Formats: sequence, C-alpha cells, structure tokens
Amino acid sequence: MNKIEHIGIAVSDLAAASSLYERLLNTKVYKIEDVPSEHVKTAFLQSGPNKIELLEASDSESPIAKFIAKKGEGIHHIAFEVDDIKAEMARLKGEGFVLLNDEPKPGADNKWVCFVHPKSAGGVLVELCQEIS
Repeated sequence: MNKIEHIGIAVSDLAAASSLYERLLNTKVYKIEDVPSEHVKTAFLQSGPNKIELLEASDSESPIAKFIAKKGEGIHHIAFEVDDIKAEMARLKGEGFVLLNDEPKPGADNKWVCFVHPKSAGGVLVELCQEIS
C-alpha cells in the first residue's frame, strides 16, 4: 500500500456536507460523481496532498444508507492507493483478511476498488484503490 488515497465520510445531505467541508478545509469540491455500483453520489475535496470523499446514499438499500441508519454520519472508510489491486487482494487473502468482493470493481474518481471487511481489519472498513488506466 503506497499511501492513504482518501478518507470516506458518510453524509445524509451531500450539498450541505459539501458546503460545510468547503468552509472547513477552505477549498472547493473538485468533483461530484454518481457511483452506481455502490449506490452512492460522491463529492471530492482536496487539501494539500489529502483527499476527502463525501458519500451520500442514492437509494435506501445503499451501504451508506445502512451505515448512517446504524451509526450516523461520520467516517466510513479509509482508502489506500495500491499499484496492483489484484496482487494486493491476493496478499491480503493470504494474510487471512476477508474481502467484500472477489474482483476489483469500478469506483469513484476513475479507480478500481475492493473493500476489506471491517471485522477482519480491527473494525475499520479499508478500501484498496488503483487508478484505471
């Protein structure tokens, strides 16, 4: 894993959260995107080398809707940039981690993504990200 790629924050209202984080970080949202595979709408902000992804559920069955219903708004996941997502998935499986998907899938911000189950990662949902080339 190369670096933290972004921190994902679950929000109920993307427009309100975008405004709040723009003021907090003193920067503008640089991208808003629908991610049908995850049933979310996302907004990205960047502060220096750090990125924040705001996630709003696009339907009631979305993992984000379920997360907010159970835990409320807040930090949802931490994402790590990897060079070879399939190799990293195989390495993690070999180390005993449980992956939420067997193959990488298209995610936000032109990335292949895979999630590591929080029960096998100390209660933290971990996302692997690789740039789609």
